This record gives sequence, C-alpha cells and structure tokens, in this order.
Amino acid sequence: QVQLVESGGGLVQPGGSLRLSCAASGSAVRIVTMAWYRQAPGKERELVASITSGGSINYVDSVKGRFTISRDNAKNTMYLQMNSLKPEDTAVYYCNRERLSGRQFPWGQGTQVTVSS
Repeated sequence: QVQLVESGGGLVQPGGSLRLSCAASGSAVRIVTMAWYRQAPGKERELVASITSGGSINYVDSVKGRFTISRDNAKNTMYLQMNSLKPEDTAVYYCNRERLSGRQFPWGQGTQVTVSS
C-alpha cells in the first residue's frame, strides 16, 4: 500500500515562494502520472499540476508561469516549486496519482499553504 506524505507548507507573504515535497513509500509511484491537488476552505479539491512518468507536465491555468512540478523517481519523491504566491493560492496541498490515469492511492494529510500579509 502506497503511503504519501506531503511537506513544505507554511505561511508566506504575497509574492513569496515555497517548495512542497511529496514522499511516497514504495516504487509504484514511479510508473504512474502523479499530481498535486489543493483544497481551499469551502471549495472542492482541484488539480493544480500533473507529471507523467516520462516527465510530461500540465498545469491549471491559474498557476502557469508561477508553479513548477518535478519528480525524482529514484527517490520516489515529487516536488512543487511555487513562486509569486498569491492569497488565492491558500489551501491544503495534497499529492496523489492523477485521477484520470487510474485508481488513486490513499490520501495523505496534506500540507497547509497560507499566503497572507
């Protein structure tokens, strides 16, 4: 059973940066499309970015040019570099398999990102 652990969140001022990490137990994640999701208070969880096992990437329009997704298959780890953060980026961020690519893993606890002055 794959376990996912997100880390790297925190409180940052608008315009600031954070780097999130997603550590997965087991190597099953190496061959699947992984993604970052986020859920703001009172809103549904939304897909932020995805990356295939071969490195093809997609972003939701609202983060294009500001966020960068990457993965290190040797470490079973995925990252999300977030720059030029905005208050509307405030949410709990989760990682998981991209929903349309197959059965998702159990969700982790997520990591809170708060963008506020």
